Amino acid sequence: MEKLTPHDLLNKRALQIQRGAARAAVLGVNDGLVSILCIVLAVAGAGAHSGNVLLAGFAGLIAGAISMAAGEWISVRAQVELFQGVLKDIHSLIHVDKSVLVTQIAESLEAGGQSATTAQKSAAEMAGDHNQLIKVYARQVMGFNPDELGSPWLAAASSFALFTLGALAPLAPWVFMNGTMAIWVSIGLTGIGSLIVGGYIGVSSGRNSIYGAMRQLAIVALASIVTYGIGYLFGVSVG
Repeated sequence: MEKLTPHDLLNKRALQIQRGAARAAVLGVNDGLVSILCIVLAVAGAGAHSGNVLLAGFAGLIAGAISMAAGEWISVRAQVELFQGVLKDIHSLIHVDKSVLVTQIAESLEAGGQSATTAQKSAAEMAGDHNQLIKVYARQVMGFNPDELGSPWLAAASSFALFTLGALAPLAPWVFMNGTMAIWVSIGLTGIGSLIVGGYIGVSSGRNSIYGAMRQLAIVALASIVTYGIGYLFGVSVG
């Protein structure tokens, strides 16, 4: 297996972000953890039977996973179409004033470290191939890779699968136990999941992994207290 250089790894991370898969993965797991925990704790806090808690959580899992997948598909598809619109406009500019595009590419190459002569020569060579000119202009001047616009289906599938994975942490205990034990195990598993997600976000963003993990755990803790409390108060008022 070919060993990736730090530069290759950095490019791979950037491409994952642009494609939308990384964002969909993080959002999917996190939403699965937090939203399903909130559902089961609210229903449990209201004094519902464990079977009803499990049913509510499972319904939330299905609804949430489908909603997340659909939302990601629409979001990434819109992103792709917007980029395609930009590429179409670049293509139109070639026929209006190609020299402007060539000049901007040369300026961008020069700003990247090439000499003025080399940059102008490289840009002039690209001008002969319109497809190549469009791709280079998009990457060099506009800042996006036309060959990596993102995959709506990949984003949707990742979001669906990872929302489901995240949702299993707070939901699974209710399959095997009930009552206070199920509540605490559900919170504990969700807390572990949130530490992993927060740590991953911290490392990926170049920040402290402990800070990211603890921030995510604090969000889960706050959500647990608020939703259980609301469910309890609602259960008391109905009772």
